[in-house]
Amino acid sequence: MGWARGLYSTALFALAPLIWRRVWREHALTDPRRTLRELRLGRIPRTPPGEPMLWLHCASVGEVLAARPLIEALLERYPEHRLTLTTMTATGAERARALAASRGDERLVHRFIPLDFPAAATRFVSRLRPGLALFFETELWPNLLHACRRQGVPVAVVNGRLSPRAFRGYRRLRPLMGEALACVDWLAAKSSDDAQRFRELGMAEARMTVVGSLKFDIAIDDKALEVSECLRTRLGERPVWVAGSTHEGEEAALLVAHARLRERCPDALLVLVPRHPQRFDAVAALCAQAGMPAARRSLDEWPTADTAVYLGDTMGELLALYGAGDLAFVGGSLVPIGGHNLLEPAALGVPVLTGPELANFEEVAETLREADALVEAADEAALAASLAALFADPAERRRLGEAGRAVVAANRGALERTLEGLARLLPPK
Repeated sequence: MGWARGLYSTALFALAPLIWRRVWREHALTDPRRTLRELRLGRIPRTPPGEPMLWLHCASVGEVLAARPLIEALLERYPEHRLTLTTMTATGAERARALAASRGDERLVHRFIPLDFPAAATRFVSRLRPGLALFFETELWPNLLHACRRQGVPVAVVNGRLSPRAFRGYRRLRPLMGEALACVDWLAAKSSDDAQRFRELGMAEARMTVVGSLKFDIAIDDKALEVSECLRTRLGERPVWVAGSTHEGEEAALLVAHARLRERCPDALLVLVPRHPQRFDAVAALCAQAGMPAARRSLDEWPTADTAVYLGDTMGELLALYGAGDLAFVGGSLVPIGGHNLLEPAALGVPVLTGPELANFEEVAETLREADALVEAADEAALAASLAALFADPAERRRLGEAGRAVVAANRGALERTLEGLARLLPPK
């Protein structure tokens, strides 16, 4: 074991009690025994000998959603293989299982990835026996990568990205990151800037290709469109804006913006979709405190003409809810989270609004800016003013929606380039 990985593993052992406590809290409402068995020890069912297996790891909900086109393409191109999709979070697990259920494909299964202890990582890889391991975006776990290398499993990092903030953190651990990246056979970078950051951490240029962002290859299924159409029909002609993937501290600002908007558009409706399901009840209480009690989708409540807020407190319906709006605000951007996927509403032709915190999606934001397809608001007051102006200008709403959809269409192609690179590691049969 290299010295950097040795120190890293020692630190993990020292922090183990805190790690277990955090894992237990997050997974207490799901299946904690199964979760902790897999997360602690990598104790998963063994892949039968001769059964070909692919492995794709995504951190949480956003990554599972972004990886959906890749997941579907892998299942199509490798029909003899099963695909194990791993996540760390409970919400990611729910989204992965929902995806498997919607496809009705028994070849797609979910497992929790083990915490990155050496023995657990080795056990997980040896039991799974994948023919190819794929890590999505910045999921670089040194012991898991080393276990793949030692057991002869080719490794690819897909949609590889490193935000400037993440890069600054990783740069402090450059020896450890250099060891981890030495185990990567191919890295499909999202942009030339991301590729340069990976290069500075030790990734060999010869094993890296800039392919573009898989997020532009977003898949909109017919079911989501049907739900959007049904919602829009039932909501009628009233002005509707959707705030998706919102975070703690952000909903309060959005409710202030909505109150100001309703001074000018009294029948305006806010469809509010918090990022994390464990916060649904707290956000409902926040709406009531603001004098705008919410109709809750999870309870089959429906907004009446007097309802100001419709709470999208269900999982897996964000795209459908975006599609039902006249305007879409993408959350994680009025608080220092770094933003979320601006391309989801854009792909639906819904005008996109955002706050100023866009560190995780700066390149996507710049692409939309260049096409004049993004409305940015510094705070809730600016957001309220932008909403009111756009609701008063249907022609500008149409232009913004068409411009966003065109940006998505013009930048597709990363999926095909990624599949071509993966075929060099594991040719389709």
